[in-house]
Amino acid sequence: MTHSAPPRLLRPRALEPGDLIVIAALSGPLHAVYASDLAQAVVVLERMGFRVRLAPLLEAGRHHWWSAARPAEIAEEFNALLRDPEVRAILAHDGGQTAFGYLDLIDFEAIRSDPKPILGYSDISLLHLVIHERTGLVGFHTDLATPGLGGSWKSAPAARRAELEKLYSTLLTSTDAIGALPATRAWECWRPGRTEGPLVGGVINRIALVQATPYALPPERFDGAVLFWEERGGLAAYVWSYLQVLRHSGILDRIAGMVVGVPCEIDGLGQGGPDGNPTLREIVLDVLGDRDIPVLGNVEFGHAVPNLPMPIGIRAGLDAHRRTLSLLEPAVRPRRAALPPWGPALTA
Repeated sequence: MTHSAPPRLLRPRALEPGDLIVIAALSGPLHAVYASDLAQAVVVLERMGFRVRLAPLLEAGRHHWWSAARPAEIAEEFNALLRDPEVRAILAHDGGQTAFGYLDLIDFEAIRSDPKPILGYSDISLLHLVIHERTGLVGFHTDLATPGLGGSWKSAPAARRAELEKLYSTLLTSTDAIGALPATRAWECWRPGRTEGPLVGGVINRIALVQATPYALPPERFDGAVLFWEERGGLAAYVWSYLQVLRHSGILDRIAGMVVGVPCEIDGLGQGGPDGNPTLREIVLDVLGDRDIPVLGNVEFGHAVPNLPMPIGIRAGLDAHRRTLSLLEPAVRPRRAALPPWGPALTA
């Protein structure tokens, strides 16, 4: 089967002070106990210089089963935000289990006409992957509002909070490349090497599951990519199985490097040793086999930690031996720059 060339990379316009960011319920509901965390997220964004509004479906206690609303209702509100010229960015309040229910209802043409940052991770990483494949839009794999900016950021050291605020603000407003992301001693070299390539990734179960839908990313989209992923919950054996899906689909033969986030609440992960459960490193290297690509592990993105931004589609430099990860391109374009003509990329 042949696939069309990927769309051109579509960067949204850079945000300016006073621009409107809307926090929306793109998946899970807002439980009343976390309303104060949502309020704190608003404070953080306002401190960055933005105006903030809450979307109507983001109402404490409102839910439909495990979702904030029915998928069609979420899609209707999401599309309205995409079409509203006053809205310059959309931040997901939380993740959840709903994005698969409205992939077929997204207004991709509105995204092409007025690209804007869509921020979040977890279930939102599915939106990033599908929207990036269909439109070329840079996906802003960042912390969520309620559990992230208003939750885990509060427990982080003050210096780390300030570092993250500056990083997120720069990501959204600057047309200069960020360069090296702030590393910590927790980062681990699981397989040495250096490479450069576009970032592609998210929650590993979403990366694997979307391949079973009409919204699958063709394997060619992973050519030369730096694959980043993380996981929360489930079993270590599930992670091994998801990686096997990526192996069978040919993705692991196409990527140039891998970055693995901090695992969260995964049963069956051990400390290593011949008689114990495997470590995440052992699982990864077992599935990779003799594929000689750099692998950097335990990087601070995902459910376990305040998230470093991982913009999908942006070229990154990875040096696993030196334990560095750098964003080599800006995620946004100059405010008044014209949109590129819609069409295939110049290079596949």
